Amino acid sequence: MATSVFRRQLLLCCRHSRTNTRQLTRQVNIKKTLTPSAALGATVTGVLAWKIWQARQETAEILPVVTAKSEGEDGNKEPRIPHTYREVRYRQFASVEYKGITYMTPQDFLESVTEEMPRPRIGRAKLKDKEVEYLLKNTPTRSKGSNKLFRKLHNQGLISYTEYLFLLCVLTKPQSGFRIAFNMFDTDGNQIVDKKEFLVLERVFSKEHTEAGSEQINRDHTVAKVKESVDPVQDTTLLIHFFGPKGKQALKYEDFHRFMENLQSEVIELEFVEFSKGMATITEEDFAHILLRYTMFDKTDVQACITRVKERIPAVQGITFEEFKQFCQFLNSLDDFTIAMKMYTFADQAVSKEQFQRAVYVCTGNTLSPHLVNTVFQIFDADGDGHLSHKEFISIMKDRLHRGSRKWKKYYLASHLMHTQDNWSSFKSCVKNEMRSY
Repeated sequence: MATSVFRRQLLLCCRHSRTNTRQLTRQVNIKKTLTPSAALGATVTGVLAWKIWQARQETAEILPVVTAKSEGEDGNKEPRIPHTYREVRYRQFASVEYKGITYMTPQDFLESVTEEMPRPRIGRAKLKDKEVEYLLKNTPTRSKGSNKLFRKLHNQGLISYTEYLFLLCVLTKPQSGFRIAFNMFDTDGNQIVDKKEFLVLERVFSKEHTEAGSEQINRDHTVAKVKESVDPVQDTTLLIHFFGPKGKQALKYEDFHRFMENLQSEVIELEFVEFSKGMATITEEDFAHILLRYTMFDKTDVQACITRVKERIPAVQGITFEEFKQFCQFLNSLDDFTIAMKMYTFADQAVSKEQFQRAVYVCTGNTLSPHLVNTVFQIFDADGDGHLSHKEFISIMKDRLHRGSRKWKKYYLASHLMHTQDNWSSFKSCVKNEMRSY
């Protein structure tokens, strides 16, 4: 009888610690005929088995997967499917829905790359056929494209998930990579991209990003479900802007280059204006805030960097928009910068301001102002010796360039491990309490 009670208490501990009760029961397998000492031995065996199982879960590769349900117009809920970080962020900011498909507006996209969280809203706006027809009818042509295109469109447009991935890719491309990006779309090599070619590569973006968060055994099923829920089923603002209302126009490299350059400039200007508040410059402290807000630095690290800037640059000279833009364009060339740094530092030693500035010029063709370079060094040069660990700098700036995706993954991993440790602690505490009663 006592053994039976002990067994029930052990299972209760499992439930309290949110473990898999059935699996632990199979491992422990305490029978009513066991003596208390045998039951204790079986309990220890079960605990060890549970611990090994948990360790395997911790050492497995943990990817940022979130489950969610979306509801179409027919009221039927789709099966739960895994989402990557990009999918989760897309759904967070996407504010409209049409025929059961979730879409971003141009304003949603801009906010997704400049804000940490979306604005509060109650659900998504469900668009009707006439509303969508009006939005697409008023899409500007390529000749009217500018570095204010998305801001002028505001909420008057539709952006699909695959287009969202494409636009994110645009934001991280260096000027030297524009031609490569165009050639990837131009599959037949005729120096123009038609609508069909564009849609084919769009789906490649979607498939690669979707599969990144799924196990191989579930890939085909997951991709099919995600494509069903996020791929465009009709024209979007971007498709009409590129290929016209009937989809017959072709996209030349000059148009493609101009669009990519304009989009990069628009996002850079948005970030600058957020801090400049109508002034011609932002402070060195503001520059540090912009640089660090998408990185894996915690609040303490960020504050330490800000404090260094305040102490070492007491007189505010300010950073102009042109200086800020040049630095942001340089961040898109971090891979080239890494190669250039290796030419200077075979022994992985820190780099000087002159070496840093020279490497930036080689990669981008632009010369950063001495004041901007000095500000960057004050942010990251903790010991004040006038040198910078280029490896650490590159790692931090890659986080910034990808706007928090790596930070989110590490946060997810840490949260998972903390949750696992809490489960184990509560389980041990519960077992100890029960053992004292015998």
